[in-house]
Amino acid sequence: MKSSLYSAVARALDSLAPTSIPAAFSEQLSKLYQLVQRSRYVFGSPLGPIVLDTNRLYLPRFVYFGPHASEAALRLSFLAGFDHRDLRSTLALLRFVEGLALEPDLGQGLNLSFFPLVDVLGLSRGESARSLATHNWSRPTAPEIISLEKDARGRSYHGFVRLESGTSEEIVVVRLRSTVPSENVAPALELISSVDVEPFAVRWETDTSSDLNTGPLSMADDLVLQPFELTVRIPAAWSLDLYAEAAASILKRFILRYRGFISYAQHL
Repeated sequence: MKSSLYSAVARALDSLAPTSIPAAFSEQLSKLYQLVQRSRYVFGSPLGPIVLDTNRLYLPRFVYFGPHASEAALRLSFLAGFDHRDLRSTLALLRFVEGLALEPDLGQGLNLSFFPLVDVLGLSRGESARSLATHNWSRPTAPEIISLEKDARGRSYHGFVRLESGTSEEIVVVRLRSTVPSENVAPALELISSVDVEPFAVRWETDTSSDLNTGPLSMADDLVLQPFELTVRIPAAWSLDLYAEAAASILKRFILRYRGFISYAQHL
């Protein structure tokens, strides 16, 4: 069934003038915070504040704790909305969080954080591109990245999952980056394939480059755990509904499969 929150936001973005989009997004975000207040497993916990002139802004954040979550739980950070001019990834992640609040069926042993809109200053000010996706987290200058860097150091995530729009018109690209050999992060088989998420076509890639100067992996040397980064690029040409449906299917499948991999590795 189509998400009522997602549909409302999508209609607002399709019909409102650009100057009205921040207000519409804020309204729908507030509704999601109200929804999770009734959830036993999903909680709204904005990150901040970010002080802008006389205003105090916050990074939207939602946290999912599966049943029996503990210090040994799988900890993942999901990030979207690095550029406020394209809110497809933001809407898709909002829809995914709403689905978890309504039907928390991911299972136990999970501690998941969701940041659906990173570029909060850009949306507030209506600024042009700020290139937040390529910022170096070990030397952050953007206020949003500074907040995310502090959160990452405090929570010791096993991995970061970034949702963004891609240029391909037909296929979803899922790319794994890591500071350690990929076989230490994932099993020999792909964590995501087209078979898992039919009817969506998915291409799995492993980034073996040594360039780790951007994103959360740029501060990996300072962390207790060596995290991975998974980027899910969904075609920007797809409709908002198809985009969100693909994101939900792929993210859920990844979480379930990776949790199984971690559980197996812990019992070797």
